[in-house]
Amino acid sequence: MRVPVGVWVSLPYNHRSVAIRQLIFDLDDTLYAGNNGLWEEIGHRIIRFMTERMGLDPAQVEALRGQYFRDYGTTLRGLMHNYPGMDADAYLAYVHDLDLNRYIAPDPALDLMLAALPCPKAVFTNSDTGHTGRVLGVLGIARHFSTIVDIRAMEFENKPLPRAYEILLQRVAAPAASCVLVEDSVRNLRPAHALGMTTVLVGNGQSLDPAVDFQVEAILETGDVIKRLLAEK
Repeated sequence: MRVPVGVWVSLPYNHRSVAIRQLIFDLDDTLYAGNNGLWEEIGHRIIRFMTERMGLDPAQVEALRGQYFRDYGTTLRGLMHNYPGMDADAYLAYVHDLDLNRYIAPDPALDLMLAALPCPKAVFTNSDTGHTGRVLGVLGIARHFSTIVDIRAMEFENKPLPRAYEILLQRVAAPAASCVLVEDSVRNLRPAHALGMTTVLVGNGQSLDPAVDFQVEAILETGDVIKRLLAEK
């Protein structure tokens, strides 16, 4: 059953046999709005790294980046696969070397929403812990997250690769059916849904994908969705 944008209802979760006990959030374009220019600037820095640091043809990097995203899930994994000598740590440091205060700000409403949800919370991101910690710090919500499962924790097996979700479940020590994953990417929700997680899509227009259990327009709307789920058991 599909949930229209901005509307949530109780669904027949035949795949969930236990109570919700773990909340998992994507980072970029999920915990903050995706129209602030931050992700676009990260994209520009990815292109600069490919051309300036790796010497790739500037006329081809845009198409190559798109190909890597489609084939590997991230540009980084595509570069690591096709250029085994590339320095992943240098890449991550370069593309995230930004003044975050130009793009995001403290979000007291988000802080209150997270505080009202009693379950443990984790961040599950294709970024690294350095960038994640800085974003959470600027937003003023770092205190809510006991676990960060980043690209290094995933052993560079990024979302949506199955191994990333296996590592996530190991790190949070919870069965999939007890987890809620909040994401802005349908592609990244599909493996989670297949494992039995409850999935919440933030933004990205109206989705007809069966892997989306709930869809909301903005992150603050997930609070009511999760409260209802917690009340079901």
